[in-house]
Amino acid sequence: MMAEAGAGGPRLAELLALGRRLWDELEASTESSSGAPAVQDKVRQGLDALQRAAAMVTQLELFSENEELEEIPSADLKFMLLPALLGALTLKQVDLSRRREHLESAREHFLSFLKLCRSYGLGSSQLPPGTSREEETGSPSAPQDPTQPDLVAMAINRKAKIERYKQKKELENKLASMSSSVESGTADEDQVREFYILQIQKWIATSLEEMESIEQELLILKSRDAARPAPAGPRGPSRSARTPVKPFILTRDAAQARVFGAGYPGLPTMTVDDWYEQRRKQGIVSTPQRVPGTSDEEMQKQQQETEEEEDDEEALRKARDWDDWKDTHPRGYGNRHNMG
Repeated sequence: MMAEAGAGGPRLAELLALGRRLWDELEASTESSSGAPAVQDKVRQGLDALQRAAAMVTQLELFSENEELEEIPSADLKFMLLPALLGALTLKQVDLSRRREHLESAREHFLSFLKLCRSYGLGSSQLPPGTSREEETGSPSAPQDPTQPDLVAMAINRKAKIERYKQKKELENKLASMSSSVESGTADEDQVREFYILQIQKWIATSLEEMESIEQELLILKSRDAARPAPAGPRGPSRSARTPVKPFILTRDAAQARVFGAGYPGLPTMTVDDWYEQRRKQGIVSTPQRVPGTSDEEMQKQQQETEEEEDDEEALRKARDWDDWKDTHPRGYGNRHNMG
């Protein structure tokens, strides 16, 4: 199958080669910071080239679930690496505000690559630990208790990691010995095909490692977000500071106000009614509310009863004071008129 772009555009092989070259340069880079402008510029260029290549692969329908690995031309095998390379370059982005988005996007790329490889019988038939049945088959799976670790799965996972590491090293050694002949064009068809399949197998191991790291980092980010305090809601209107009250003389009526005002010109005077009205305007006291269904006559009667109760209390207080005074003063005390 011819893997070409439209007229005047770059070929699919050229886009893949550009993305691979930029990836290799980033891996061999001695830049002290992955966030350096030069590094991130290469990341953006590599992602752009690989994304365009992936779109062309989809348009050309190079791979199908209905065909076998032997049916794929040797020259097209290398394009199976596109999702894995996209995932690896996506992880090179350093925008912290979008880190979770980048992690999830890279995970999808790696998962897509592993599914493609499994459909052709390449690599392990098992997807990485942490991949849900819904992601694997598209159907929902029964929920698992996250507080109960699967010890058997953990042991198998550890053993698989060790085995995968050994296989990856062996693959890298084989690829290093074959790369010169393939790149120079002296390798035959079988050697080229083996070289690309070895590359795919190497990236299967890399994808599994990266997906495990992504899962761990996502858990850390989720825990950090959960521990972060919720933003404070809008506060209610703040209570305005009360204006300090200036000293004044409180009088019973206007007549007393005139008397005390004349005696103490430095202090203002205020009647009880004036003081009550001022406090009502300030919202400190409120006027009595009429009870629904109460007539004016009933209101007056209630007010009269209240005044009578106050008068009774005043009379009772005076009687008690008089009794106390009689207890301490004998009858005739202070009467000096009849003394001889």
